[in-house]
Amino acid sequence: MNTHQSLTVAAAWLLATGAFAAESAFQFVGKASDSGSLVYEEHHVVAGTCSGGTWQPDTHSVDYRKPDTDRTFATKELDYQHSPLRPEMAFQQLDFNESLIVKQADDNTLAIRWQTPSGKTEAFNVSFNDSVVVDAGFDNFVRRNWDSVVAERSVDFRFLGPTRGEHYGFVMEPASTDRTEAAHIVRIRPSGMIARFLVDPIILGYSDSGALTDYIGLSNIRESEDGNYTVHIRYEVTRQPDCELTP
Repeated sequence: MNTHQSLTVAAAWLLATGAFAAESAFQFVGKASDSGSLVYEEHHVVAGTCSGGTWQPDTHSVDYRKPDTDRTFATKELDYQHSPLRPEMAFQQLDFNESLIVKQADDNTLAIRWQTPSGKTEAFNVSFNDSVVVDAGFDNFVRRNWDSVVAERSVDFRFLGPTRGEHYGFVMEPASTDRTEAAHIVRIRPSGMIARFLVDPIILGYSDSGALTDYIGLSNIRESEDGNYTVHIRYEVTRQPDCELTP
């Protein structure tokens, strides 16, 4: 076998096994309703790679828009360079002059900077370990525990509360609701007794392919300076990545 034939065979093997990283894209739109009224839309663009036949996110951009308009009132940028579960994040909500930045300062410290709607700036350094999930990393956390989702098993983890400068114990567990017909439904709730009285559970719906279909719970978007929307977000995939979302 000559060199050209060897390269051809090697390339064919890589394509057949998916043992290479190929750039791909994942796009979806979420429509958020509060008490039945559409209050905003989320437009998601995720750049990533197909590695070993499974989707791996690299960066993630979100534009938040008022219904039926192109006006962006908030943005979020996520970078998964350190971990698919703990993206670095830059969030801005222009209507309230609010911003929130989460960076990985070193191998075990997250640096948080929050400009509040009142104009005050809060800064925190938070230690973390591999059990900690940040922001949209929860979506990747669900997919990386897909066997447990399908088998309806509970999984413990910790979730960052960036505006409190701390992470808290949570559990992902099977759930049921008549508010969605998703193929798989899970609930994310605090596992600590005190936190249960302070934080309401979040309900998530997923398709059989591992795409998020529903989010029911407290939003990251402010309704006023005093509180955020509680919403039901229904998601629709507009561009599927070129490989499987779940392992």
